Amino acid sequence: MSERLADGRVLSVNLARVRSNLWGKDGVTGIDKRPATGPVLVRAPGEQAHGLGSGLAGDTIGDLANHGGDDQAVYAYAREDLDRWQTQLGRELPPGSFGENLTTAGLDVSAAVVGERWQIGDEVELQVTCPRIPCSTFRGWIDERGWLRTFTVAALPGAYLRVVGAGHVRHRDPISVVHRPDHQITVATVFRALTLEPALLPGILAADQLPSETKEMAAQGRTFSLG
Repeated sequence: MSERLADGRVLSVNLARVRSNLWGKDGVTGIDKRPATGPVLVRAPGEQAHGLGSGLAGDTIGDLANHGGDDQAVYAYAREDLDRWQTQLGRELPPGSFGENLTTAGLDVSAAVVGERWQIGDEVELQVTCPRIPCSTFRGWIDERGWLRTFTVAALPGAYLRVVGAGHVRHRDPISVVHRPDHQITVATVFRALTLEPALLPGILAADQLPSETKEMAAQGRTFSLG
């Protein structure tokens, strides 16, 4: 690893506790994530619909049509943003509460630049791809009136990442940003473009590292419906 100081660290590595999905069409959901007690293997899961689903061994994704796959292999969310939601919602949000695989500390995840690469510990390298778009399962899981709009307006979506270098990730592993593109398109900007601010869509095409589906939506001027 480089001798540079870490930009952040892994506070928790979270895996699914599989449960019935009461809020979507899929039979089960992996949104209920709990901290793992030891090292977890991270590897590229393959195609979204026909691959392994999650990039973390031992994790589960219920909706393989819309989640998982190489471009959404790992989901990271900042502890600092969970703390903001704790204050707003008036309830405790332990690591994994938003269905994130990695709860981070010291890193502004939603401000990450699309395409930047994170070195985690001695083995794993990930690349930031796109924001999390809230779905009906997330809404039901959080169980707050108007949650989809509340989450969207805040524009703190967290980041999906693809696996560049496989290996094991552990609690307290340092996270170093080892490469950052110069286009300055952040995860939060992409999220805003795809939801409430479609005027931003043409600009996000400067981030060539976006998933092909996201680039296609931007080129066609389409956004996600959050009804």
